[in-house]
Amino acid sequence: MQLVRLGTSDLHVTPLCLGTMTFGEQVDEATSHAILDRAIERGLNFIDTAEMYPVPPSASTFGRTETFIGHWLKSRPGMREKIVLASKVAGPSRGMPWIRAGQGMTAADIEASCHASLRRLQTEVIDLYQIHWPERHVPAFGAMYYAPTLETSQTPILEQLEALAKLVQAGKVRAIGLSNETPYGVHEFVRLAEMHGLPRIATVQNPYCLINRVYDNGLDETCHRLGVGLLGYSPLGFGLLTGKYDATGIHSPDAPRGRMSLYERMKGQRWGRDSSLAAARRYNQLAREHGLSPTQLALAFCYRSWRVASTIIGVTTLAQLDENLDAWEVRPSEDLLAACDAIRMELRDPAY
Repeated sequence: MQLVRLGTSDLHVTPLCLGTMTFGEQVDEATSHAILDRAIERGLNFIDTAEMYPVPPSASTFGRTETFIGHWLKSRPGMREKIVLASKVAGPSRGMPWIRAGQGMTAADIEASCHASLRRLQTEVIDLYQIHWPERHVPAFGAMYYAPTLETSQTPILEQLEALAKLVQAGKVRAIGLSNETPYGVHEFVRLAEMHGLPRIATVQNPYCLINRVYDNGLDETCHRLGVGLLGYSPLGFGLLTGKYDATGIHSPDAPRGRMSLYERMKGQRWGRDSSLAAARRYNQLAREHGLSPTQLALAFCYRSWRVASTIIGVTTLAQLDENLDAWEVRPSEDLLAACDAIRMELRDPAY
C-alpha cells in the first residue's frame, strides 16, 4: 500500500486504518494486542481510537480502549514511532454523563480530555486529534434533519479551534480533524482557521458504506475543494454488509454473534432499521452474483473510492482482520460499481 497524505498535514498513513472501538467490550486485552500486532505485521501504520470507546459505551468501560492501546505501546519499545495514532474528544455528552458534566464541550473540556487520553495511551503526542461529534446540534447518528429549535451550542467553533491550537502549539497534538460533521461544519472550521491563522483540519471521519453514502450528497465536494481527507468508518455497515444476517435478520435468536445481535441498544439505531438490512441484502446478493463475498464488495467499494483517504476497519478476531486486509486486492469492475449506484438510486441511504 502506498501512503496517503491526510489533508494538508504532514501525516502520511496507509489507506486502511485499524479502528479499535471493539477493544474492551467485545475483545479482551490479549486479543486486542494480537490484532494490533497483526495489523502492523501486515503493513498498516494507522490506528484510530477515542476517549469514549469501547462501544457500546458505559461508565464502567469508559477509556478502556485507550488503556489497552497504552499497555500495548508500553510493552513494545519503538512501536510508537512506527504508527500514526488518532484519537477523539467526545462532543456534548449525549446521555453519557460519565464523559463530562453538562451538555457542552468547552475549551477546558477539550484540553482536559486530551491530557486524559495522553495518559491512558502512554504517549506524549496524539498524531491526529478529532472532535468526535459536533458541539452544535446537527443531524448525525440517524437523525435526518437539522432542527434550529433544538440548538444547544455553547462553545463557538472559533473557541474550539483555539483550544485545539493550544494543544498543537504545546506539542500534544500534531494535526486535528472532525468526525460526524456536516458540509457547513467542515467549511466553517477551515474558514476560521485560515482567517485567524489557526491549525487547519486535516480530516473528517464520517460513515461511508454502501448503505450510507450521505457523504456523497455534497460533503464530498466540500472536502475535495478544501483539501480535507475522508476517514470512512463502518464500511461493513455494522456487519450488515458481510451477509451474516441475511438469513436470520438481527432479532432472531439464531442470528450470528455480532454487535447488532448482541446489544439491544444497537437494534434501535440506524444500522438496525429494516430498510438498512433490506438494502444490505441487495448489495450482498449483487456481490455473490459477481463472484465476490459481500465483505469483499463492501470493502472494495470503499477502498477504491477517490473520496476516501483511509478506510477504518473494525474487527473482533484475527480472521476478520485478515479477511479485511485481503480485500485490498479486490478490484470491482465498472459494471459492478454501476450496479451499486443503481441500487442506491432506488433505495438511497437507509442507514443515514
